Amino acid sequence: MERQTIIDALDTFARQRPGMEYGNYGDIRSYRSELRSIGKDLGDARTLLRAIELSAMPVDTLQKGFRAYSGRLSLVNGKLEYCTGQYFPTEYRKAVCAVCAAAFWDYFRDDFAASAKPGESAGDAIRRNFRRHFGRSIANRWFN
Repeated sequence: MERQTIIDALDTFARQRPGMEYGNYGDIRSYRSELRSIGKDLGDARTLLRAIELSAMPVDTLQKGFRAYSGRLSLVNGKLEYCTGQYFPTEYRKAVCAVCAAAFWDYFRDDFAASAKPGESAGDAIRRNFRRHFGRSIANRWFN
């Protein structure tokens, strides 16, 4: 399967409407709070997918990223399949972000670990580099 096909499938999956039901929430405040969180996840997914698209990440590294998020998001016969854990609207975009983050971790692990400063662990060096590339908020959510 081609890398761009996987990226497009992940993008389409992340962009779908969450399908929230107002009746599942006690009031408008909690409903809107959940909407903001879901919107933030979409922004993170778009940022991570765009970075993958611009990278030279091989398709096998991207495919290995599907182990993330307990493997609930999987690529089967060229199509994405998702097994809901608790509540689909709040987790499906997180699954896309987790897959992207796992693929990035695998792709950059050796290079970023080699850049460790004296007294810095390899993991801290990797996280430092991801903060530099993606900013503190995305790095804290997906690379810690």
